[in-house]
Amino acid sequence: MGVIKKILVILILIMSIVLIAAYFMPRNYAVEREITINKPADSIFNYVRYLQNQNEFSVWANIDPKMKSTIKGTDGSVGAISVWQSDVKEVGEGEQEITKITEGKRLDFSLRFKKPMEDNAIAFISTDAITTNQTKVKWGISGVIPYPSNIMLPMLHLDKMIGNDLQKGLENLKAKMEEE
Repeated sequence: MGVIKKILVILILIMSIVLIAAYFMPRNYAVEREITINKPADSIFNYVRYLQNQNEFSVWANIDPKMKSTIKGTDGSVGAISVWQSDVKEVGEGEQEITKITEGKRLDFSLRFKKPMEDNAIAFISTDAITTNQTKVKWGISGVIPYPSNIMLPMLHLDKMIGNDLQKGLENLKAKMEEE
């Protein structure tokens, strides 16, 4: 019985240390990437504002060619929602809603993931004219990982994982915009 007691005490101590560490660790994450596209800002903004168009350059939308995607509301306006469903785990199910439009400058979104796990995040795409024919496009996603799951945040490498997908999506957008 003494050995079992010692093992239980050690396990309780380890769990306590993990929970205390998680309490002091960050819960928020924010990932952003940017690219320069050789097109006027207004033409890029008028393209990315439509959720349907985002499916053409988003890495996630292109993982599953059989993904079902529908738009609710008026695409390109506040309140429009893109709903997606896929059997591919990396895509899953969820929706993206346009929550704010700063005309010609920025789109803000609410992301609601349903499968394979439930989560919420916020995202944006912004366009900033550098010259009349060059635009800096920035794409970002941020969210909160609840306690005590936030203990995993440093091991998830979200900046690299999500950042690589954002960068590839921006490169897809650049190729699409510059070919026209």
